[in-house]
Amino acid sequence: MVRGRIGGDGAPFNLGEASVSRAAVRLASGEVGFGYVLGRDGEKARLIALCDALIQACDFDAQVEQKILAPLRHEQETARAQQAAETAATRVDFYTLVRGEG
Repeated sequence: MVRGRIGGDGAPFNLGEASVSRAAVRLASGEVGFGYVLGRDGEKARLIALCDALIQACDFDAQVEQKILAPLRHEQETARAQQAAETAATRVDFYTLVRGEG
């Protein structure tokens, strides 16, 4: 059940239901990884679980960080910066004018 709030800080209410895909992976070396993703993408959940398990293995943690997590982090930061720039471009400053009457 997805919860929402009226006005962002009001009383919570049930917005509706959402599908969640989950996966669990156990490597031959014993590490267990779990992946959850909103929606019905089981393959994506499996890949997340695989990354979770591999990052626990000392042999692969640096490779997962370098080849998977760092590019994803860079992409996310780029998207956030682009969104911030687009938002800043539409910013309006309101000035209060005081009339000299009186």
